[in-house]
Amino acid sequence: MSHALAVFLGGGLGALLRYGVGKWTLAWFGSGFPVGTLAVNVVGSLMIGLAIGALEGVGPTARLFFVTGLLGGFTTFSAFSLDTLTLWQRGEAATALAYVAASVVLSLAACAAGWMLTR
Repeated sequence: MSHALAVFLGGGLGALLRYGVGKWTLAWFGSGFPVGTLAVNVVGSLMIGLAIGALEGVGPTARLFFVTGLLGGFTTFSAFSLDTLTLWQRGEAATALAYVAASVVLSLAACAAGWMLTR
């Protein structure tokens, strides 16, 4: 299987899983708090940590399917978490903290800007 196909298939499955979690949490918890997004981000972060460890000796196609595709389609927050942890583990604590701050501030600003542009 090609790498691109592995990412494509995993991404489609991950997006379907995210959709399902969103529908399920909305039915169970209502719309007052974004439980679905929180659940996807936390579960995705746990899963990417497990996948990186469990898939260490596996070929690149399987890693691309699970990590880039499935978990990337499920939540990009898992990639953010892994990037931050990688920086931290390399001893780059200041860079990791700057990355967290920049990601949150710039993402919120971009979201607000996009929303305001449609008003």
